[in-house]
Amino acid sequence: MTGISYSDFVDTEYQPADSELVCEFAIQPAEGLSMDDAAGRVASESSNGTWAKLEVGDGFTDVSATAFDIGDGQITVAYSVELFELGNMPQVLSCIAGNIMGMKAVESIRLQDCDWPAELTQSFPGPQFGSAVKSTFLNAADRPALATVPKPKVGLSSERHAQIGYEAWTGGVDLLKDDENLSNQPFNSFAERVRRSFELAAKAEAETGDPKDYLVNITADVETMKDRADLVAEHGGNFVMVDVITVGWGAVQSIRKYAGELGLAIHAHRAMHAAFDRMSHHGVSMRVLAQIARLTGVDHIHTGTANLGKLENEDTAGINDWLQSDLHGLSDVLPVASGGLHPGTVEPLLDALGTNLIVQAGGGIHGHPDGTHEGAKALRQAVDAYDAGIPVTEAATDHPALQTALDEWGSQTPI
Repeated sequence: MTGISYSDFVDTEYQPADSELVCEFAIQPAEGLSMDDAAGRVASESSNGTWAKLEVGDGFTDVSATAFDIGDGQITVAYSVELFELGNMPQVLSCIAGNIMGMKAVESIRLQDCDWPAELTQSFPGPQFGSAVKSTFLNAADRPALATVPKPKVGLSSERHAQIGYEAWTGGVDLLKDDENLSNQPFNSFAERVRRSFELAAKAEAETGDPKDYLVNITADVETMKDRADLVAEHGGNFVMVDVITVGWGAVQSIRKYAGELGLAIHAHRAMHAAFDRMSHHGVSMRVLAQIARLTGVDHIHTGTANLGKLENEDTAGINDWLQSDLHGLSDVLPVASGGLHPGTVEPLLDALGTNLIVQAGGGIHGHPDGTHEGAKALRQAVDAYDAGIPVTEAATDHPALQTALDEWGSQTPI
């Protein structure tokens, strides 16, 4: 091929092969450029093009991307799988969400969706357990698993943190969870928190007869995360938590391999995701971030509350459906609904998202007027009522903890 130019990267008659990665972008061209002009530049910059016209001789593999579907504010680009290093998510993202995010040729650009081909997909491990954690590690096969973060979310001592976990576990919650901000601070060291929490988890198991576990935040550099995962496994834990955006996808791939060797499931928190997905016209959608998380191997990930909580959400139901759909044989991912939930939001939440998920409540448990134990009971009672087909207001007449929660919060959502 000689004389590569931007127009060579556009072919509106092109039919992508099943082996290609197909990406949909929302774009606004820069002033003076047409959609076709901008599309050619996006496909060029994200594959093998440059601003100067080239003479290409021998020793060249054509891995040019092709913009083939160009509409009002959106383009679709097909990428040959040969462009990518298989099993290397940072390299893939450097192509499809790299320099193009800062190109002058577009006022804005957002990676909206990807259709992952089999060869590229299967070069990643995917989740080790996925939704199976509800039955493998918990007694929650036929209902949502329930989790809570002690509140205040940072500042508690290790002893108080573990005690709050015990109160929540014995009230009916399955999982204690660290906040994304909590790692190894002087007031609550990682090792002491792990030791105390698993001691009380065992006590709660003995008292309730149900498995109790702990989503321990190991977020750090990779070597430190490995050391922390070792400590969790030594104490009999089955889960580690990773802030997947802030540690980076290469680190997620490393810890997925190590967690696999230890038999630990990975709970993915999405802290910092809104830096990529909050604007509807620029960045990377939560849908794509969730796809990357599944390929790199997390077992659960926070995806939102279908606008029933305190955080902005983006097509939570659609993202959850994708996470649990067939993907070239990879395991599914268990979605997590979190952020401003309480017993009064359980019914509409499960109506919107179904029951194959984790429901996490923080303030909606610990802010209960009668304390954490009663708050956990109220949340579990709301979920059990839903499972039985009983309206939450009707169930509350026989369950004082639930009635108190409804009296306190009703069905309102915080801002």
